[in-house]
Amino acid sequence: MKLILASGSPRRRELLEMTGLKFEIVTGDTDETVPEGLDPMLAALELCERKARAVAELPQCRGCVVIGADTIVSLDGKKFGKPKDAQDARRMLSALSDRTHTVYTGVAIVHSDRTVSRFVESTDVHFYPLSERQIDDYIATGEYADKAGGYAIQGGGAVFISGIIGDYYNVMGLPIARLMQEIQKIH
Repeated sequence: MKLILASGSPRRRELLEMTGLKFEIVTGDTDETVPEGLDPMLAALELCERKARAVAELPQCRGCVVIGADTIVSLDGKKFGKPKDAQDARRMLSALSDRTHTVYTGVAIVHSDRTVSRFVESTDVHFYPLSERQIDDYIATGEYADKAGGYAIQGGGAVFISGIIGDYYNVMGLPIARLMQEIQKIH
């Protein structure tokens, strides 16, 4: 079974490497827009499947097992994807301050026979109250870029978090324990 990770995310690559599985990374061009009112959990499922299918359609990936993933942060039903810029990250972090938000990661597996299985994992994350200075200092590091919700739990954003309920790796972008359960079903 040739396994493909349809993601350019270094975090997802590192997490999948932890499993010991042999895989290749192939990325495709995917439209990541979803309807504004779409539930965040459903949006994560929709986007992960789009990513996996786009790569599975590439000639070099036909007959392979392709994994796609997408992570969305949700607060009060509002989706927080990757910030567009520093101001957008500031808006997100200010909103998450002293609140509990949910991180959804959708995972789609396109099997070699072209069937698709998918799941979504959710983790609740609570932030301490953040001062404007803390937010400004964090934004100055640039770490917010390309991170759903504008923070990295495995990086400097860790100091914002007073607790989580659920899978830590899900917040990083790939719930590897659940993914391994699904892969073992097809292996």
